[in-house]
Amino acid sequence: MIKSYNRIERIKGSIAEVKAEGVGLGELAEIRMIDGRFTLAEVIGFDRDRVNIQVYTGTQGVSTGDQIRFLGRPMKIPFGDSLLGRRFSGSGTAIDGGPEVMEDQVDIAGPSFNPSRRIIPRRLVKTNIPMIDMFNTLVRSQKIPIFSIPGEPYNELLARIAGQTDADAIILGGCGLKFDDYEFFRQYFEKSGAIEKTTMFIHLASDPVVECVLVPDLALAVAEQFALQDKNVLVLLTDMTAFADALKEIAISMEIVPSNRAYPGSLYSDLAARYEKAVDIEGSGSITVIAVTTMPGNDVTHPVPDNTGYITEGQFYLNNGVIDPFGSLSRLKQLVMGKVTREEHSDLANAMIRLYADAKKARDRESMGFRLGSWDEKLLNYAGIFENRMMDLEVNLDITEQLDLGWEILAECFESQETGLKEDWIEKYGKWDNN
Repeated sequence: MIKSYNRIERIKGSIAEVKAEGVGLGELAEIRMIDGRFTLAEVIGFDRDRVNIQVYTGTQGVSTGDQIRFLGRPMKIPFGDSLLGRRFSGSGTAIDGGPEVMEDQVDIAGPSFNPSRRIIPRRLVKTNIPMIDMFNTLVRSQKIPIFSIPGEPYNELLARIAGQTDADAIILGGCGLKFDDYEFFRQYFEKSGAIEKTTMFIHLASDPVVECVLVPDLALAVAEQFALQDKNVLVLLTDMTAFADALKEIAISMEIVPSNRAYPGSLYSDLAARYEKAVDIEGSGSITVIAVTTMPGNDVTHPVPDNTGYITEGQFYLNNGVIDPFGSLSRLKQLVMGKVTREEHSDLANAMIRLYADAKKARDRESMGFRLGSWDEKLLNYAGIFENRMMDLEVNLDITEQLDLGWEILAECFESQETGLKEDWIEKYGKWDNN
């Protein structure tokens, strides 16, 4: 039932306050302005008969005398295969000059997928990036953040993953992007051919802050519908710290008592509600979520990365333009390493990381002026080769090629007995001349 009111009690930031009865949380409202224009808003809170509505396009131009109509339903977005290859704003409006999508509409921000249809994830997500596929293997339906700092090439990493993945559909959600970053994604996807299976929801830094909050919900609502069509969907979100900052700004406008560093006390739940959309559906597709989380001051105890770490299944640390092999972890990798991939995968990856850790110690000894032995020299040579051939994000190899390359690097730098690997693996896969 549509309810209409002719007065707004108060306007603060992107929040308008209305006296109303019988409306629900998340319900959509339409504000008709005096000049004939209209904008949409969403119910986000109550204080007895006072209802707080969040205006999607901001409250500029909205006056206390405008008419408010509560529509009795949550926000929806049109869904269909025609969304692939398209670009939309944070409010779901097309920004690519294409036609309006006229297909069936689906609710956004609904509950997580029915647990009874979830299955244990056991399928590999290929990215062709060795520091992911070989050492921190990504599994379908996994939710994992990229922890980084402003200035690192995390958007370039997301673009490479999108361009090289075997996912059936890619949904990019951009929160608070600079226009240059948006253009980078658009051009990269077009050049790589990934645009044909990609839908983009973009909130620019210059757009109303409210739209930033909508982006993950729009992206995940569309992803869920594609997953129900038996598609394996990869959702890329950047930057979830901008999303959290938008929540903080809205909470301040609503005069909510702040929590740690002025973020709302609901921050954990707000993040978890989005990340928990990741799912592998029995008899259907899957949703995998990779989300950038920038850490102000490189502080991992900042509320956004701190809360994120309790929700997600590992993390990738992007430092100095590479994925850190020591801080990064995929907690689901054991479900596919050596089971979906080649049998020696886990042992080989562990051996190479152990030797690289020893090489880092050798570098420390060298920097302190200690005399290096022949083993140290081997380790230093290995470190340089490992960084150039494995850690470089430009490397593009299939997982089998990555494993073969690992054996080649070990054979180039060490004797077979120095690797600590089992003789069975060395005889079967090793690249030493006597094999």
